[in-house]
Amino acid sequence: MKDVDPYSVDFSALRVLELVHSYGSFSRAAETLGVTQSSVSYTIERLRKAFDDPLFVRQGGQVVSTQKCDELAGQAAMILAEFNRMTLPTDFDPSTASGVITIACNYYERAVIIPDLVRVMRTKAPNLKLKIISSFSSGRQRLSQGESDILIGPMRVPESGFFGRKLLTDHYTVIVPEGHALQDGVLDVETYAAMPQIIVTYGSQWRSRYLIEVEDQGLELNSVVEVPSPAMIPDLIRDTDLIATVPARVAAVMGSDVRTIPCPLPSPFDVMAYWTERTHKSPMHKWVREELSKIVRRLVTLDS
Repeated sequence: MKDVDPYSVDFSALRVLELVHSYGSFSRAAETLGVTQSSVSYTIERLRKAFDDPLFVRQGGQVVSTQKCDELAGQAAMILAEFNRMTLPTDFDPSTASGVITIACNYYERAVIIPDLVRVMRTKAPNLKLKIISSFSSGRQRLSQGESDILIGPMRVPESGFFGRKLLTDHYTVIVPEGHALQDGVLDVETYAAMPQIIVTYGSQWRSRYLIEVEDQGLELNSVVEVPSPAMIPDLIRDTDLIATVPARVAAVMGSDVRTIPCPLPSPFDVMAYWTERTHKSPMHKWVREELSKIVRRLVTLDS
């Protein structure tokens, strides 16, 4: 192979290569970088000449990377992460620090964890900005592509290259409106399955553990309303005979209009936090992760 022209390869070019490889799309890489698609194409063309390899080819209407490109993208990710670490300050003072922390999560985390994080940041780090984006089934991808700094949710990310920490454990509970016939009752599994209820589908991109356990017992819930999020459930069940199943910590923040009943299938689950090498040693991100841990430790203490 010919010698690589060092003037054709710089940090910005490596970032372009990494993003196109990760997205499999020139246009999405351009959108992320805030540049034109022609600029991305020009950079990739320079890299093709520098490495004497096509890097990306069209196959079945998709952008497919070559083996050489796969190797280069992995090396580029390590180089960029190391460069980011080199540019980080050696100390961190939250009271004067500025920056943006992006967290990918969904309704549970926005209802249970994020409000306390907002209060902590406004008190201790008023110049830090917090950006919350949805994760759903794309949370791992958004984290790996650098769209988020932290991914929080009840998922497992077993792949290498990710750091993880368990934040807390929760379980499911049944909620009913004030005045419901069962508000002081006890449910067995068969009665529970037969009752008219609201099912949270999370946009059909993730399934709650209790739904899987219901199926494992050969039962089918009497679903009469489906919603993508628990957000409006208290309003939806008010003055009806409906019940709903939500995480216990979500039920706790729904107010006094609902009553809780133990779920016959509590289905405990862990809420995890994940991040990557890109932010692992960043003092700012380490501080935010530690504050998250303190918040959930307080939540667990209140339960005891």
